[in-house]
Amino acid sequence: MTDLRTPPRSRSRSALRAPSLLPLLFALFGCASAGDYILVGGERVPIGTRVVTWAEAGGYSAYLRGKHFDADAPHDGKPRYGTRRNLPEDLAARADRLDRDDLARVVHQFVVHYDVCGTSRQCFKVLQDVRTLSVHFLLDVDGTIYQTLDARERAWHATIANDFAVGVEIAHPGAWPQPLNADMRRWYEQDEHGWRMKFPAWMEETGVRTPGFVPRPDRPEIVSGEVQGRTYHQFDFTPEQYEALARLLAGLNEALPRIRLDAPRDAAGAVVDRALQPDELRAFDGVVGHYHVQTNKQDPGPAFQWERVLR
Repeated sequence: MTDLRTPPRSRSRSALRAPSLLPLLFALFGCASAGDYILVGGERVPIGTRVVTWAEAGGYSAYLRGKHFDADAPHDGKPRYGTRRNLPEDLAARADRLDRDDLARVVHQFVVHYDVCGTSRQCFKVLQDVRTLSVHFLLDVDGTIYQTLDARERAWHATIANDFAVGVEIAHPGAWPQPLNADMRRWYEQDEHGWRMKFPAWMEETGVRTPGFVPRPDRPEIVSGEVQGRTYHQFDFTPEQYEALARLLAGLNEALPRIRLDAPRDAAGAVVDRALQPDELRAFDGVVGHYHVQTNKQDPGPAFQWERVLR
């Protein structure tokens, strides 16, 4: 399976990204190794929690122009990402070679999604193999972060925000208009310790890296709340996801300071629970939910603990 992977580089614009040079670069630098860093403009940014990059064994690469999970399928040649648009004039000519300093000028949002897939493996399968879409980061139920693209790329996950944002898909089944409906019960069950997430019978392989890991909501009860003017019901994310997400956000804030550690708020100081107007969205620097971008989205849902993450 052919894969396009960019090795880490120093903070210069001299690194070469042409596909024909990749074999030489791999011979010189090797693949990225297991670690606790993300890649921003080719530069490693330590975040203090486990990250599996696209260049690592067991990683997920959105640079691949074909299916990841079907080795026998012919490559379709379709990109799953693009280059950032609407750049300042001095950056537009080298949109595919933006470094960390360049990105710090133009990337100013972090979009939080839930994936409705339940695990990062299933999410990448849907994005890469089925929908030909992408997102920079996947966050699994055990807190493992997968990076599928360098932050320089324009991933396809949040419509008009794609030009100026990076995004994360958090493994989670979703939120529903009715509590404990049939869909919710496919994903959750109770044992002697309370509610736990389970995996549907059709999911033969979860891809969760922590052996024997049992995902449990951070709060034991169903959380209900309004998003886009409708009431939704949702079990919380896992404590491991909150811990890893906070570290990822802190690292992105350090590397790309325009991503402020705050979310859109109303006059009373509460996080806005509706989509922003396009001009509002473009002007905002910080962390947004998918529902802040699009009126037809509810993620990350009413259970997401905004204040905890931002603290």
